[in-house]
Amino acid sequence: MKSIFFKSFLIGLMTISLWSCKKEETRVVAGVSPAGALTASTTDVALNQANGAKEAFTISFPKPTVTGYQVPVTSTLQIDIKGNNFAKAKEMVVTTGTYSPTVNQFNAMLLALGAQIGSPTEVEVRLKSGAAANAITYSNVITLHATPFQATSWIYVPGAYQGWDPKTADSLVSATSNGIYTGVIAYTAGNLEFKVTPAKAWDVAYGDAGGGTISTSGGNFNAGTEGLKQLTVDVNAKTWTIADVKSWGIIGDATPGGWDNDTDMKFVNDGKGTWKITLDLKAGAIKFRQDNKWDVNLGGSNGTLTPGGDNIAVSTAGNYTVTLNVTENTYTIVKN
Repeated sequence: MKSIFFKSFLIGLMTISLWSCKKEETRVVAGVSPAGALTASTTDVALNQANGAKEAFTISFPKPTVTGYQVPVTSTLQIDIKGNNFAKAKEMVVTTGTYSPTVNQFNAMLLALGAQIGSPTEVEVRLKSGAAANAITYSNVITLHATPFQATSWIYVPGAYQGWDPKTADSLVSATSNGIYTGVIAYTAGNLEFKVTPAKAWDVAYGDAGGGTISTSGGNFNAGTEGLKQLTVDVNAKTWTIADVKSWGIIGDATPGGWDNDTDMKFVNDGKGTWKITLDLKAGAIKFRQDNKWDVNLGGSNGTLTPGGDNIAVSTAGNYTVTLNVTENTYTIVKN
């Protein structure tokens, strides 16, 4: 009898315990606040390249609150051209209650979204917030007005290779005007020294300050050896680097050198990765080669290139401008 009573007592305790756990489990839930209201320091955003490093605007919003069971909440700002309904929005995960892009950052974002340089543009901004895909909420939408500017900027490399004339010197390009400039320069034997100027004049000139740094009081830079060099200058960090670059040229019976000698192309420092040459061609065929070797060669048709592709036909003799983009594997041959 005692045994039966003791067993019944234990079963009762277990039942109460399980009921208590179940009851407590159903009580502990997560409460997540919806996406809060956005406010902007301005909706008319003035974009000026001279102020590129300055703050363009500030968007503020309350951080999400979680009650009960603590779950992680992701808050994401979405920005898209007005009328797109955020279908192609740029998204930034935010962990604070503000978002303050620089003028350069916001300008680059506008251009990436498809805004046209010099054309007034409206973009919409909203906050997406939630702890799970099936529990997303959105804030109000703010419309910003801005006119993007041409982001690309250049500095110049006068030196012995071209007669020390800033007006005709090759350039280095910064596609986003972020202060980092790069380009390819062809240095000739005995003409390896150069300077860097922000404009096509000697008013300000950077030189070698030693240890990979630059200053306006530094001596002449030196390319080290002749040939094609990729030069990179960071005017913010005041540093520079230089490295060898393999050339690209055209070869074929339509070219002056036939199938025996390449005609070297010139790299265009426009931020697009283009090589270019203007020359007389005969009726025949051409191909593109890297470093005067057949190891890497490109051929094809209709403006599209493939490694080791077919010869490219030149139907009639004449003066042509030939361009090559090795980033996109494309080419053009235009008769002048």
